[in-house]
Amino acid sequence: MGDLPLLRAAAREAGLIAMRYFGNSPQVWMKGGTSPVSEADHAADAYLRDTLLAARPDYGWLSEETVDDPARLSARRTFVVDPIDGTRGFLEGQRTWCVSVAVVEQGRTLAGVLECPAMDETYWAQPGQGAFRNGKRIAVRTLGDKAEISGLKQLIDLVPANWQKRLTRAPYSPSLAYRLAMIANGTLDATFVKPNAHDWDIAAADLILREAGGLLLDPHGRAPLYAGEVTRHGALAAGSGELLAVLLDVIAGLHA
Repeated sequence: MGDLPLLRAAAREAGLIAMRYFGNSPQVWMKGGTSPVSEADHAADAYLRDTLLAARPDYGWLSEETVDDPARLSARRTFVVDPIDGTRGFLEGQRTWCVSVAVVEQGRTLAGVLECPAMDETYWAQPGQGAFRNGKRIAVRTLGDKAEISGLKQLIDLVPANWQKRLTRAPYSPSLAYRLAMIANGTLDATFVKPNAHDWDIAAADLILREAGGLLLDPHGRAPLYAGEVTRHGALAAGSGELLAVLLDVIAGLHA
């Protein structure tokens, strides 16, 4: 079985595991005093870790819910996993959370899957083969007179006035991966990504967005690299065309 079918099958089962807890008041702990994690996250993570590493014992493992082992840095390929991206929304009963799984080699994602069971959606992509939702190819939408944007209000407020009148602010989704998928499937035009996103938040969605015709970039116009020693990122912007260029100018200005 290739990596993509393996990821799709494992993500589907992990999504079913998470759904058993969705809306059923799972036990919750706080990480670092500010970030919630639930027994649903732990159950999905344990399943993914056991299943994926049993199939690929020579791959590294990087997950939000597993203590990081530097031994992964010597692996040629690494699984990059968020068992529930958007835990806060998951616990509040919002449906836009997903299981995010990716395989990374030399910093680049080779296969990415987002399983969003409460939305009945599955996204996947491989380099050069397009991006798909529920088996149908998806693409970013062409920018019109109006554009829908998501992200921190403080960053959106920094967009130049001539663009402000063209922007509609979309409801905020706690799942960053799902917001990127929305751009990929043409239901959102762009989003800011606040500093400190981690590899597991974006490694799968980045490839899906890129294969759909969009980009996720840093202030220098570079695509993020994944599964290295540093697993968190500074401010990023996602979208396509001239609007993405405007967003990149905004985040570049944060460091000027």
